[in-house]
This record gives sequence, C-alpha cells and structure tokens, in this order.
Amino acid sequence: MASAAASISRSLRRSRRGGGGHHLLLLARGFVTAECHRPVVLHKRGSDILHDPWFNRGTGFSMTERDRLGLRGLLPPNVVSSQQQIDRFMLDMKRLQKYARDGPSDTYPLAKWRILNRLHDRNETMYYKVLIDNIEEHAPIVYTPTVGLVCQNYSGLFRRPRGMYFSAEDRGEMMSMVYNWPADQVDMIVVTDGSRILGLGDLGVHGIGIAIGKLDLYVAAAGINPQRVLPVMIDVGTNNEKLLKDPLYLGLQEHRLEGEEYVAVIDEFMEAVYARWPNVIVQFEDFQSKWAFRLLQRYRKTYRMFNDDVQGTAGVAIAGLLGAVRAQGRPMLDFPKQKIVVAGAGSAGIGVVNAASRTMARMLGNNEVAFESARSQFWIVDAHGLITEERTNIDPDARPFARRKSELGHQGLSEGASLIEVVKKVKPDVILGLSAVGGLFSKEVLEALKDSSSSRPAIFAMSNPTKNAECTPEEAFSILGEKIIFASGSPFNDVDLGDGKLGHSNQGNNMYLFPGIGLGTLLSGARVISDGMLQAAAERLASYMKDEEVHQGIVYPPISRIRDITKEVAAAVVKEAVAEDLAEGYRDMDARELSRLSEEETMDYVKQNMWTPVYPTIVYKKD
Repeated sequence: MASAAASISRSLRRSRRGGGGHHLLLLARGFVTAECHRPVVLHKRGSDILHDPWFNRGTGFSMTERDRLGLRGLLPPNVVSSQQQIDRFMLDMKRLQKYARDGPSDTYPLAKWRILNRLHDRNETMYYKVLIDNIEEHAPIVYTPTVGLVCQNYSGLFRRPRGMYFSAEDRGEMMSMVYNWPADQVDMIVVTDGSRILGLGDLGVHGIGIAIGKLDLYVAAAGINPQRVLPVMIDVGTNNEKLLKDPLYLGLQEHRLEGEEYVAVIDEFMEAVYARWPNVIVQFEDFQSKWAFRLLQRYRKTYRMFNDDVQGTAGVAIAGLLGAVRAQGRPMLDFPKQKIVVAGAGSAGIGVVNAASRTMARMLGNNEVAFESARSQFWIVDAHGLITEERTNIDPDARPFARRKSELGHQGLSEGASLIEVVKKVKPDVILGLSAVGGLFSKEVLEALKDSSSSRPAIFAMSNPTKNAECTPEEAFSILGEKIIFASGSPFNDVDLGDGKLGHSNQGNNMYLFPGIGLGTLLSGARVISDGMLQAAAERLASYMKDEEVHQGIVYPPISRIRDITKEVAAAVVKEAVAEDLAEGYRDMDARELSRLSEEETMDYVKQNMWTPVYPTIVYKKD
C-alpha cells in the first residue's frame, strides 16, 4: 500500500502542474481501499466461522478477534502468523504427499492435488496464498497437466461440491436455479459441457474440474476475488460409453443432446446468469469443435464472453510466433513472411490460424490483398492429411485456408498429403501442433524440418496434457540441434545440451492470457470482448520478453512472473477497450476517467483492483 500511496502522491503532484487534477483526484479516491483490504460484515459467529472456508483462518485469529467473534476457547491458545501457517502447511505437504496416494496407481501430483484441495475446503485465503507464493510448483497441480487426471477420476475424488451444475433435466428451471448460488455478485464464470476436456475427449460431468482449475488461476494470476467466481458444468449427457456404464458416475447417464435441443439448453443458461449478474464475464472452456465456434459467434456480440480454446490459445500462440520472429533476429513486422504448417484442424487449430492470419493482414495493410497474402502462409494438416479445396465435406471453418488447386502443382503437393510430405515440400519456418496426438512430430517430421528456410525454425507442440504433446523438447533438440525455438502447452524441463548450453523449453500456456483478458474486461467495463482487445493482449505478451531473453530462445516468461504479466496484459486490454469506445468503467472509475489514464496510471489502477490473499477485517453484525 505504501508504494501505491507514493504513486498516487506523484500523480497528484503531476496534476497540480499539468491541470489534470479532476480525474487524478478521482483516481486517488478509487485507490484508497485496495481490493483485498475491504472489511467483511458477517452475520455469524463462533464455530460457524470456523466451518466457513471463505472466512476461517484457524489459529491465525488474534485474541481480539477471538473475543469479538466468539472464538475464544474454540482454538488452541497460540496465535500463529499467516506465514507460519504457510510454512507449516508446506512442511506437512512435503511429508504427507507420499502417504496421500490412493494406491500405487495414484500419482504424486494427484496426491498433491488432494492435499491442496483439502486446504481449499477449510481455508480459502491460505489456499490462494500458498498457490500464489509457490505458483511454479503448484500451477501444474491445479491446472494442466494434473487437472486432466483430476477430471478423469473426478467421481472418485468428489468430496465437497464446488460450483454449479445445470443439466438437461433442469430445462425451464435455470432462471430460478441461479439464485441458489449464495453470492450476490459474480465477476467471472468458467463453463464447460465436458465434451472435449484437454485432449482427453468426452469426460461428461467430470469436466467441472477444468472449470475449477481455471478459476483458481483467475484468482492467483489476475486477483479476481474468489468469492466472486463460479465454476459451472452444463451436463447434457455424455457419449463416453465407459461413463454411461459406470455405476459411480455422477452425471446424467444418457447420450448427449444434439442440434437445437442442445443450443436451447445453453441459451437458457446464458439468459439465466446474465439476468442475475448482468456484468459477469463468461469463459467457455473445452467445448467440442462443432459447438465452440458456433456458440462463440452466437453470443460474443451480445454478452461479455469468450472461448479460451479458440481465442486464448490463439493469442498465446501468436505471442510465441511473434517471439520466434524476434529470436531469428528479425523485426515482428516480418511475421507475414513466416511459412507455418499447422497440425490439427479443431477449434484450437483453426482459432490460431484465424487470429494469426488477421495479425499478418493488419501488418500488411488490412485490405483484401493483405488477407489473401496472409491466408497463403498457412498449410493445415488434419487426420486426413493436407486440407485443399478438392476435399469433399470440408469443415466450413477450415475452408478459407484450404490450399488452392492452382497452388498445389508448383508445390508438389496434393489433397491429403501427409505431414512429412508437407514439411519436406514447404520447408516451413514453424510447425505448430494442436492435434492432441502425442508423438505426431516424429523423428521423420523433425528430420524434414532441417531443410527449413529459417535459420532458427520453431516447433510448437501445444497439445495438452503432457502425453498429447506432439513431441518433447529432448526429441526436438536432439534431432535439430540448439538453433531452434521450442514451445509446448504443458510444462517440460529445459534440455542440457552440454558445454554449459541449455535448450529452453517454453510453456505456451493459456494462463499467460486468459486471466488478463478477464481482468481487463472487468476493469474496463467493456460491453463485449472484441478481436482488438484479444489482439492487444497477445501483442503485450509478445513484447513482454526482453531482447536478450528472446535471443536465447526464451519466448514465454517464467510462470513465477504471472501476476506481473497479467497486470500488463489487463492494462493493454483496458486501453484497447477505451480506444474502441467499448469501455463503460468499473465502480468509481467511469469511461471518461479511464480514457484519461496514462499507461503507468492504468497499470496502477489494475494493480489496486487485484485481490491478494490477506485475511480481511471481519465485523460481526446481528441479522
């Protein structure tokens, strides 16, 4: 708070000199109470507080608080600081994770998830403090890759409900159901229908685990108040035959709704949540491709929503691709010259190609010729091979990028050409994997990349979880040597190349962007989430890395910097929302005040509205 006060003081001094006093006084007023320091008024005392994970702080309650809240005698007499609590938990975690395994098939990461989840169940503030302070260690536990294991085993792991469940059997009831959620204000919803969880396929109601994990990162990275987030599962059935026959499965044991029946359920859900929480932001997560694009186009101009698989993955990929251009010693404006082979034509793959081609086109002048030139830089290969205009029943979303018949002759390619053939003929600067097929970038494919026209080709093996990565960094560096850029969706260790050299394994994870997109949208009060806002987020991530880091092959920052990255991404989103006249403001900061903020002031504004896990002052008030 001291640094924030100093910043405000500097702003006020500038205002006296420059005449901009009105908006800076408003800025100062809005910064007086940071998000995490607002007092909480409760209508409960004693053991009711200790059993409420939102407000329980265990032995952290001071004696004054114990007297005020009726807790004296309900806790051991020694008062422990929050840091002492965390130190004790971390010590216990290292000791207990070995014994928390549920048999030999239970992995250590899953055991760590169990321990963290138990902390989450009893003390949310401490849970998020542990997560933030140890984000590099715990992000892979609460998110990919461990969250995939959690979703696969969710029925057996289920202990305490978290989030809301809307099902096909609730049709006609959703408008009243939303009032069963206790929070009067919800800022962020992550919703899934469980149809395409990571690269694991249809996991039905088990998919709630991915929504919970994503929201943990919204809290840890973006500082969204955990009392104002809501994970949601929309259960429309499952086509997973194993789950349909499993007596322990917790979801509807019937085949998925399709067609207009399915759309009607999603429509009813969207109408219900926006009726109760008109300003909520909804992130769609892990919907199968045939619905991901359709629902995005259906809602994005009406509601504050986005699809992370389509738009978040695309933004992170663009940031990495722009970083790869910089790593080649070229300016980012050379991006339109990159030849990119994409393996995978699902929602993520096509989402990346769409966004990357728009970025190229904007650099080339944003006209029809520019879009055609950008289109020609992509070769998309799916399970049936190279996609060309000669293919029958081509997916409408992939059609704009199907290679033209007139182009194929001089390239020596044809409809359905294999990935190896395409790489050999095209000699791409980048191969980008979003196929969910582990090992797709085989030795032969990587060998073919040796003839790349780039002095430093890039391999993006972006499929999650780890087992679905198209190749490992060890495979890429061992075949192609040190002069490559490697990135993946799930975390891998750097590769020791000998002689003191490291092959950097970049994690191009969506967590670099989606928290900042959500936070920036919230703080700008933007009516919708535009392509420009998403582009601003991606470009800010791309420019975050210093030149010396990029030249070493590091195109994504370490997870340890996630709060700072998110702050900068959110500020870029706010500025773009203002520039596009979409911003309506947040709390005391209206659109006019937002438009007057400098870049530094916008960052201060974002920082002061990020929740941090500090035990709040609790005030008891009788009903």
